[in-house]
Amino acid sequence: MTAAPTLAGQDSTRRELMTGVLQKQGAAIALVLMVAVAWLLFPRFGSLDNLRDIALQSSFLAIIALGMTFVIITGGIDLSVGSVYALGGVLAAYGSQWGFLVALLLPLAVCGLIGLINGLLVAKTGMAPFIVTLATLLFARGLLLAITSEGATTYKIPEGEAFVELGRGTLFGFGYPVFIAAALCLIGGLLLRRTRFGQSVFATGGSEQSAKLMGLPVARTKVTVYVMSGVLSGLAGALTAAYLQSGVTVIGVGLELDAISVVVIGGTLLTGGMGTILGTVIGVGIRTVIQNVINQIGTLDSNYQSVVSGAFLLVVVVLQRSLARTTTRR
Repeated sequence: MTAAPTLAGQDSTRRELMTGVLQKQGAAIALVLMVAVAWLLFPRFGSLDNLRDIALQSSFLAIIALGMTFVIITGGIDLSVGSVYALGGVLAAYGSQWGFLVALLLPLAVCGLIGLINGLLVAKTGMAPFIVTLATLLFARGLLLAITSEGATTYKIPEGEAFVELGRGTLFGFGYPVFIAAALCLIGGLLLRRTRFGQSVFATGGSEQSAKLMGLPVARTKVTVYVMSGVLSGLAGALTAAYLQSGVTVIGVGLELDAISVVVIGGTLLTGGMGTILGTVIGVGIRTVIQNVINQIGTLDSNYQSVVSGAFLLVVVVLQRSLARTTTRR
């Protein structure tokens, strides 16, 4: 008489355990499986040179996605990061004629100011983040075109400049941007999980009204995360300019969608209130591995990367919704 309830309870426990694992580790499991399959099918995939390339390609997007993670957890969105990233690269190349500090600080200051405008408009006026950041996307791209005479002028960074070393220098065979991205993600993870600011970020995204009733600085939190997003996008642009030794005007188009997708693939909810920096890093890894495998195949057009990434994102969002409903029923 007691066997059936016991078996039913065991089945329920297994389902709960599986749901919890998929919610927390699903992206990591997918990345491990993708790497294992790619390693077996493509001998060059596991080479040290290729792994270095993967790490370097991931680093620029990881820096941008780090800021996007904070924004999305608060329940917001930042569509301006692609244009701000490109603007940061041009400003870094332009400022390099006055030395290392100007090349680094000029894009951080200008891009941080754009982030501040985003944050103030979202937090103080109640305007939708989608509209605000769409406007600054156009503003940043327009400013970029004005500085470069509608793209006709490309600012070069002279060979031998100290700023070039920031993008092209290596340590243990890996580029400096890889270590910069890793350090920033580590700091971001600690900030999100171990500080009062991190608690405010989660509370704001989970329930803004409840956060206000608890006395948390909701407006200040929103402004801060948008400033962070702007500064980090500008930094990624500056590092890219240092690596390419020029301020390329055509980069960053659609990059905001890549940043949003890797954050969501990593387990951060678009509705806010839940997410991790580690998950975002894993999401960046998944996207870069997909891109690398397509390059390894050689016969596929690079546009298939967008097809695969879009399909993967759709599956992840559907799974998130299903798992959320399962958790709610329990």
